[in-house]
Amino acid sequence: QEPESPEVSQFGVAAGRIPEVPFGLSTSPAVMSHYGVTANTVALFRRVDNDRRDLDMSSKDVDAEKMTHFIRMNELRLVTEYNPVTAIGVMQSSLQLHLLLITDKMSPKHPEQMHRYRAAAELFKGKIFFILVDSNLKSNERIVSFFKLKKSQLPALAIFHTPDEEQDVLTLDEVSVERVQDFCNRFLQ
Repeated sequence: QEPESPEVSQFGVAAGRIPEVPFGLSTSPAVMSHYGVTANTVALFRRVDNDRRDLDMSSKDVDAEKMTHFIRMNELRLVTEYNPVTAIGVMQSSLQLHLLLITDKMSPKHPEQMHRYRAAAELFKGKIFFILVDSNLKSNERIVSFFKLKKSQLPALAIFHTPDEEQDVLTLDEVSVERVQDFCNRFLQ
């Protein structure tokens, strides 16, 4: 409620550290009422599952470091890269269907694959959580082996239903919107 407060300057520092996340600041009572905010709060709105996470700013020890950590742990995008930092947000997602693109991020085909994977993610927003798993990360080796894949079989799509652990895997020579869409629709049926 105080635009000149130290918390606001710390918020600005956090916003500068994460340029890919849109930040906004409001002191409007109407906006605060609309979102049910009664105290200084960082509200994180997640596009992928329309969920919201709040960080209470009333304690004096919340600084840019803690805000950045809170955002990194809880942000989920249309396609979220799986790593030790995002793992908590992934596990806490309200979406029970996870689609993993397990691929080599160093591949020259990677930018085009991601473009198509994101386009497919738009089609299933709010239904399926799209995740990117970089097969080069040592910490992701257990994911590759969990789906009984070898590096020679990548890229691959793996879909996983969290409540009953039902799953399916599709190895790909090419990532296309149509292949991803067909694979998801088959699993949903």
